[in-house]
Formats: sequence, structure tokens, C-alpha cells
Amino acid sequence: MKLLLDENLSPALVARLSDVYPETGHIRDFGLKAASDSAVWAHAAREGYTIVTKDADFHHRSFLYGHPPKVIWIRAGNCSTENMAVLLIDGRERIMAFHRSPESSFLVLV
Repeated sequence: MKLLLDENLSPALVARLSDVYPETGHIRDFGLKAASDSAVWAHAAREGYTIVTKDADFHHRSFLYGHPPKVIWIRAGNCSTENMAVLLIDGRERIMAFHRSPESSFLVLV
């Protein structure tokens, strides 16, 4: 499973998640820092990534356009990078089930 971390998430998460999600990348890794939501969406869809974000805009976009790409919307509020990593690692079963579901466009993690 390929995760694309949005700019509102720390790039340090890439290394922290590498054992569980080895194909994780941050938008900065692809020259998408400060890119429009449309550009990030198009990149994720084209390259087979699931977008991980704290931004409601991608949640709304998933309702409008469906998938691909799929969106994981993190609603945990302000938390440390370590807490964010734990949320994604502990949620692995849910995330993998979401990834396999042909109907699901977005997943909310709290």
C-alpha cells in the first residue's frame, strides 16, 4: 500500500512508517510542496497512492470524484508526529481493509 502524506503532516513520518508502510512518501518527495489540491490528487491517482491528510478539502474531493485516489482523513487534532505514527500503525488493519474495499473512497481516523 502506497501512502502519500499531505503537507500538513510531518515529512519525518515517512521514516517512522517505513517498516509498516514501506511505500510511504511525502508530497515534498515529489516536488509537490505548496501544490494545489488538484495537482496532489492527480499525482496520487496516477501513481497509485492513498492520500493521508488532516485537510477536509480532500475529504470533500473524495465525495465529488470518488476514487482513485483513496483518502485517509485524520481527525486527531493537534498531536505530535509520534502520536500520528502510532495512529497510523495501530490502524493498520482498518487501513488495509479500506485499501482492499472496492467501494470505499475515504477513511476517517480519530
